[in-house]
Amino acid sequence: MPRKSIKHHLYVIIFGTHTRAGRAFDIALIIAIITSLLVLILESLPSVMTEWSRELRYIEYTFTAIFTVEYLLRLYCSPKPKSYATSFYGVVDLLAILPTYLAIFFPGASFMGVVRLLRVMRIFRILKLVRYLQDSNILLRSLLMARRKILIFFSTVGILVTIFGALIFVIEGPTTVLRVFRKASTGRS
Repeated sequence: MPRKSIKHHLYVIIFGTHTRAGRAFDIALIIAIITSLLVLILESLPSVMTEWSRELRYIEYTFTAIFTVEYLLRLYCSPKPKSYATSFYGVVDLLAILPTYLAIFFPGASFMGVVRLLRVMRIFRILKLVRYLQDSNILLRSLLMARRKILIFFSTVGILVTIFGALIFVIEGPTTVLRVFRKASTGRS
């Protein structure tokens, strides 16, 4: 690929994590992922959904558009698009956007909790953060490095708690989960 091509510049920005533009892209993407996960968490609260469902849906569509453009740009500027599409990160990126499109194009799938399952599958966006936690395999020798390791550990625990919490929400349903929280907050068992 020629050094001055648009494809090369995009590659440097999207895959070049050691460049200024690459770091800015990564930071913007991390902020988008975390914000989109916060929207997903807010959607699990009935009081928020009754008042803000339309706005949250538009925000979700915006994030889906952002992640779709990111996925398509990664495919475009990757030297081997098929390799990227079938790689771990390519599959995670696709799984992060697919549920929203399925819910849009198959609106009649609302029976038997299918849409709820598709919406919770958006939790795969959290796996997009794994791309930024690759330092977990490096042996750490100083206190500074120990802090990174601890941060990675707590991030992983947070990711797992979020994934399993979302799965429990899908399996148990919002009324059961709210009943458990009410009992826990009042001290009843």
